[in-house]
Amino acid sequence: MARIAGVDLQDSWRIDFALTRISGVGWSLSKKLLDEIKVDRATRVAKLVPDDVAKINAKLDEIPTEGELARRVRTNISRLQAIGSFRGHRHSHNLPVRGQRTRRNARTKRGKRKTIGAFKKEVLSKAKITNPAEGGKK
Repeated sequence: MARIAGVDLQDSWRIDFALTRISGVGWSLSKKLLDEIKVDRATRVAKLVPDDVAKINAKLDEIPTEGELARRVRTNISRLQAIGSFRGHRHSHNLPVRGQRTRRNARTKRGKRKTIGAFKKEVLSKAKITNPAEGGKK
């Protein structure tokens, strides 16, 4: 297993795919990086020469990945909340930030549905028996 940018990459993976397992590196950046250092995209991680691994690590140090990227995102969100922007308010209230509707969807952000005002039949029948003077109307 090769360790690149703090992530263990399996030996059986192709290097272009393996780099996408690193947070902050997608397909396009992976291909661009491999073209710059002149490594074949179809090469398996096990077949990489230690010199190639060092070159990949050096290139990846130039861009934010893994922990540094997460720290940047966290500081950007806290900055938006501190200045009181609309997006910061949406982040702090755990609502969708980029203009999505929330009336019918956004279940992943808003969580499980909580039914308000619905009663079970047993609860309603007990309420009618305890208040016969009201005539069962509410």
